[in-house]
Amino acid sequence: MIYEVAEITVRAGQEANFEKGVEQAAPLFLRAKGCHGVSLHRLVENQSVYRLLVKWETVDNHLVDFRGSDDFQEWRRLVAAFFDGLPVVTHSTSTARYIAE
Repeated sequence: MIYEVAEITVRAGQEANFEKGVEQAAPLFLRAKGCHGVSLHRLVENQSVYRLLVKWETVDNHLVDFRGSDDFQEWRRLVAAFFDGLPVVTHSTSTARYIAE
């Protein structure tokens, strides 16, 4: 599995609108080829910064299939007006997992 991490800074005062846009856009991700889940996290230290975490089967499922789709354009329509700069997007794989008992 691949984890997309998009760090998104939102214009001050637009956090609630951004969160609503992400909620509306969640089905767009969930129906995308290779998507296994999406979650939104807000930084405690800076309330205008979010991390969108999307679990994909492959990087191409994100960069080719989803970004090339009409659903990606709809995602941007729902949330881009709230961005304060461009999101920073990275992809990672899990190398270890430790869980407290």
